[in-house]
Amino acid sequence: MKVRPSLFQALVRPNLLIICAFCSATFGFSADGAEFWVSTNMTHTADGSRSHPFGSFSELETKISNDVLGKKIRGSEPVYIILRGGNYFLKAPLTFGANSFGAGTNPVIIQAAPGERPVFTGGLEIRGWRKCSKNIPGLPEIARNNVWMTDAPKVNGKTLEFRQLWINGNKAIRAREPNAGNMDRLAGWNKTNQTALIPTTTLAGIRKPRESEMVIDQVWEIANLRVSKIEIKGTNAFISFKQPESKIEFEHPWPPVTVNSKYAAPFFLANAIQLLDSPGEWFEDIHAGKIYYWPRNGENPANSRVIAPALETLVKISGTPDKPISNVKFRGITFADTTWLRPSQSGHVPLQAGMFMLAAKKLSPRGTIYHPKLDNVAWVGRPPAAVIAKNANHISFENCTFEHTASAGLDFETGTRDDLVEGCIFRDIGGNGIQLGKFSDTNVEVHFPYNPTNKNEICSNEKIFNNLINDCGTEDWGCVGICVGYAHDIKIGHNEIFDLPYSGVSVGWGWTKMTNALRDNFIFANHIHHIGQMLGDLGGIYLLSSQPGTVVAANSISDISPSPYVPDPQHWFYLYADEGSSFETWRDNWSPAEKFLRNANGPGNVWTNNGPQVSDEIKNAAGLENHFADLLSEIKSQ
Repeated sequence: MKVRPSLFQALVRPNLLIICAFCSATFGFSADGAEFWVSTNMTHTADGSRSHPFGSFSELETKISNDVLGKKIRGSEPVYIILRGGNYFLKAPLTFGANSFGAGTNPVIIQAAPGERPVFTGGLEIRGWRKCSKNIPGLPEIARNNVWMTDAPKVNGKTLEFRQLWINGNKAIRAREPNAGNMDRLAGWNKTNQTALIPTTTLAGIRKPRESEMVIDQVWEIANLRVSKIEIKGTNAFISFKQPESKIEFEHPWPPVTVNSKYAAPFFLANAIQLLDSPGEWFEDIHAGKIYYWPRNGENPANSRVIAPALETLVKISGTPDKPISNVKFRGITFADTTWLRPSQSGHVPLQAGMFMLAAKKLSPRGTIYHPKLDNVAWVGRPPAAVIAKNANHISFENCTFEHTASAGLDFETGTRDDLVEGCIFRDIGGNGIQLGKFSDTNVEVHFPYNPTNKNEICSNEKIFNNLINDCGTEDWGCVGICVGYAHDIKIGHNEIFDLPYSGVSVGWGWTKMTNALRDNFIFANHIHHIGQMLGDLGGIYLLSSQPGTVVAANSISDISPSPYVPDPQHWFYLYADEGSSFETWRDNWSPAEKFLRNANGPGNVWTNNGPQVSDEIKNAAGLENHFADLLSEIKSQ
């Protein structure tokens, strides 16, 4: 059977990247390359020209596959895919594959038509809303006559399951108790029996767990635990959890769950009809195939745009270390509405920065061959992103928007180099805004230093400039604005980073003083403010492990506000050099006080002129440069 290549496989074949003048009767051209126009509006005479754009990506794929494959090309001219405004609902990720991209000498540019906003969305519109006219079993009395309902959509014959819902671009709240902004406290934590003791009042009448979850604050992370059993005894209830997360949660020592006479870890329950008791909350009854929503003031679900996410990743760029993908540019594109269901299927127990534990335990006695004083071991997985690049170079995202995601926004996973992210907006991101570089492979213990023989595996020479990054970690509060694992020569400059639950920028992994792939990173002139709003033990800029030649300079960091639920409200820092940090330079960073931490650092660090004495010139130059300042006005208008 002859297999038709995907749209982007076809576009990026070495002999196809330029649709040259031989095809000019069919396609329009820019001054320096071929143009293919695409619109969300169907046309009967579509030929990919500006006046008769294709009505879908599948049309463009068919046309290229049937009419253009095999034709000779000329020079190294670019191919432009120009998108008219509108929502492009994707049923599968747009994929750039290694076998199709070849040498990559001819760039492909996917860009918005002038003045228009195309959106790659992984969501589905939820319609058919009607106000509930009958009593719904379990629905709180206060919610009756206020809640609307509709049928959940089906995908491939199955009811769509999802964990996020957006109403006219505003994220709704998965039904919870206590309500948003508040948490309750654990009354007990039994590691032997793997049970949590909580006040019965928090159950709000729940007797059978079904799909309910407990979310626990663990100092610098949270955990999502699926409830398996509820046993009520007087004013308290014993809660048991499903596997595999129960074993992981009760065996891992870090981050800790603390319950003693001085402090009890906070938590809330989520995802039960009994918890739907305030405006803005929603619940999906997956068994009945129904969705319930209590509208906020002024909302009418019947005439609102209601989106549930269905697709985990929108774009995948994936080559090999020896044959990377090259020269793909995105300009003015919005990537939105992605899902991530692993927490509903296996729970979510992260170690740090959203990297979730697959196994973990306390060491007794302490020590490993690579870390003599180590008291714990763990193995982690990596959360997905709306856009993923792996083994790729000269990939760029310019003036793009990443929003409404269940997990990360953009991920340069491994083997990427010479890429650019500039002038982009990241907002309402469930995980890390940008995550970059190797953390730990699933079969490698997290403290083992990564330093591969094949240097093509290491992410390097990436530029992250002049981006607006806010409201990340909306699902996993332990995620950050920009998160870098093992990488070198990463330049992070002039970004505006704010409204985050945890740290602003995190660079490093491994908790080690040993030689590893980290070196020569440059974090400069970023404006980081209003962070640390949910968790503790954080830094405006946080470095981890030995990274010779790394420089943190001329950043402005302020307005770190610890949550009232953290165990130590003073354990946060403008600058934070954590375990193993060595051979780094920290200089000329402005902060309103010299509140810095150097925890278990190695040798060779240099600290010069950091704190309130730094000049106003340096302080005021941090953040977006003048020609990107309009990004702030755009986000304020949302």
